[in-house]
Amino acid sequence: MAATTNILIVGVGGQGIVLAGDIIGIAAQRAGLAVKASEVHGMSQRGGSVVSEVRFGAEVHSPLIPPPGADFLLGFELLEGLRGVARLRPGGVAIVNTQRIVPASVTYSGAVYPVEAEAQLRDACPAAVLLDALAIAGELGNARAVNSVLLGILAAHGVLPLPCWEAAFRAAVKPRFLDLNLTAFQRGLALAPAAPRS
Repeated sequence: MAATTNILIVGVGGQGIVLAGDIIGIAAQRAGLAVKASEVHGMSQRGGSVVSEVRFGAEVHSPLIPPPGADFLLGFELLEGLRGVARLRPGGVAIVNTQRIVPASVTYSGAVYPVEAEAQLRDACPAAVLLDALAIAGELGNARAVNSVLLGILAAHGVLPLPCWEAAFRAAVKPRFLDLNLTAFQRGLALAPAAPRS
């Protein structure tokens, strides 16, 4: 893996994208790495696009992911994941929740939500991991744990030592939601395709 790891997180407001970025950053700090992050909240209170960039390594000079792109894409919503996949480096991995949240441009202006969004995403990223993380989180008792399921899959790809992840959850998640989120994280670890783990 490169000296700096670049993670792009995309979705819509209210999906826990900022918290996911915080957890990744704290986990990287617990691993003794430098961290920089950037967030863009486009009408996030109204379900608009949210983008978070997290970079960590021995030295990180900018919070923005430079070309050739991100090592990992976490897509919390299918269309946002499809939009974000163009920012992956060659050989990068997209981890995308297949939930569809219809944007206002489709609802009000006649734009079309791509019917073949999953196929397009797989074409753009053969290593993509697509799953219904919303259903998985719902089975665990809270649909808002989607972010923790996706973080578990990310962690299964060897991104940071597992003890650093648990420490980050304990630091960032409110105590009353901690057990649920740790369970969702473990479910993501178990569901991930075979990948090296730290």
